[in-house]
Amino acid sequence: MSSERTSPAPGRPKPGETLSEGRSPYSASGVSSLQQQMEPLLPGLSVEVLPRCESTNTLLLQRARGQDAQPCLLVAEEQTGGRGRLGRVWHAQPGASLTFSLALPLAPRDWSGLSLAVGVAVAEALDPHTPPRIGLKWPNDLWLADGSDRKLGGILIETVSNDSRRIAVIGIGLNIAPQAQWPQAAYLQEIGVPGDAPLVLQRIALPLLQALQAFERDGFAPFAERFAARDVLRGRTITSTAAEVPDGTALGVDAQGALRVRRGEVEHRLASGEVSVRPRPMPAGS
Repeated sequence: MSSERTSPAPGRPKPGETLSEGRSPYSASGVSSLQQQMEPLLPGLSVEVLPRCESTNTLLLQRARGQDAQPCLLVAEEQTGGRGRLGRVWHAQPGASLTFSLALPLAPRDWSGLSLAVGVAVAEALDPHTPPRIGLKWPNDLWLADGSDRKLGGILIETVSNDSRRIAVIGIGLNIAPQAQWPQAAYLQEIGVPGDAPLVLQRIALPLLQALQAFERDGFAPFAERFAARDVLRGRTITSTAAEVPDGTALGVDAQGALRVRRGEVEHRLASGEVSVRPRPMPAGS
């Protein structure tokens, strides 16, 4: 894990209080209601809203390294330096995005497949339809499931030791409305998911926590079939950052969440890394 630049952490609010300034869409009553829903499952949880920060994941990692292990759901109305996989930057625009991180102690027997389980929880909470409108791209992205290969959001999971415990920081970014900087990006409103960022957060926060606790208890296996129902890579030709499997055909994931890839006559399993899809063939006459 890369080192983080340290900075003073803001003070924690009183229960139900938001640290946001001005005309925030996050009401104190909404924050308090969310905390009351989640705290029975995660005692000591605080729910905090910042008007702006560099990265919610970075801030919670800094707190954990400073021996602050209190569970926290931290929301940023604007995130200026959010981090994705492989060092990519995720900039959240106020009103058009939802960016938050959940920090909590987590001790699963096997961490394999955690980002996939998180993706399942978020997608099912927002899109309980069959066939699904929200698909999942291994290992950490939410895409439209219409074959357009357009990204709706992403997941970044990081961990840090705190005394004898491991603190997991689960970062999630979702496009709510059109993005001025990325007009090609998918967004929830275009597939009929109603509401602004606070309402979307209300829909996914509790199911996310429940999924994390189920994963801690049972691992990825209970999520495997549900992931398969939304898998946008299965059957696609992919390229990979893994030197031993530079390309191949995605066959789905196994019971541990590893991506199965066929290259020639050999099936490989990718437990980590990044994959890309080759563009779909254009229809004749287009």
